[in-house]
Amino acid sequence: MPAHVAIIMDGNGRWAESRGLSRLNGHRKGAEVVREVVRACPDLGLTHLTLFAFSTENWKRPVREVLGLMALFRRYIRAEADELATKGVQVRFIGERSRLHPSLQKLMAGLEARTAGNDQLVLTIAINYGGRDELTRAARALAQRVASGALAADAVTADVFADALDTTGLPDPDLVIRTSGEMRISNFLLWQAAYSEYAFVDVQWPDFSVPEFARVLHEFTKRERRFGAVTA
Repeated sequence: MPAHVAIIMDGNGRWAESRGLSRLNGHRKGAEVVREVVRACPDLGLTHLTLFAFSTENWKRPVREVLGLMALFRRYIRAEADELATKGVQVRFIGERSRLHPSLQKLMAGLEARTAGNDQLVLTIAINYGGRDELTRAARALAQRVASGALAADAVTADVFADALDTTGLPDPDLVIRTSGEMRISNFLLWQAAYSEYAFVDVQWPDFSVPEFARVLHEFTKRERRFGAVTA
């Protein structure tokens, strides 16, 4: 079974619209699925789960939807904090935080601090995250260190670069799942998923279930991962 799974949770808005509901209703239903999937991870053998909650491109959506999503993030953190803490879930957030409202940033930092010592599951939530943005910020930070003399240019290895990313200290995902039937990676974990397996599931996120999750994980076990090598 994979140890680290990353999920592009796609299809909330279309799920709602197909039922004559507002897109925010779809996102609320999607948050309920997040709760069930997180709860199931330890029993499924996962030690790390990374969820793509809001991308750097999602700011292009209607203002009402964006504001509703930000309110939903606040509500999720407040509602789930106690259970995440008591169930041993360590929460991390990745992405560029400065554009987020200070109240949301404070909630995020507080949950990270509260759960920092937990080790049952590492739950990483990507908010205002984009792979190209992450790579750009990492390159800029390393360039500044080289310019200041704190780091030699020839000392910038793949490991040093990885340590400059938002995901420093996390293992690369074994499997990346995208729901809703779309077959693209949408600027998600571009560096980290270089050798990940992908599963594109024809189920919209609000309809994604723990049995479906278990099925996708089982399918993963049938794959042969060679990482560029040749196996006998």
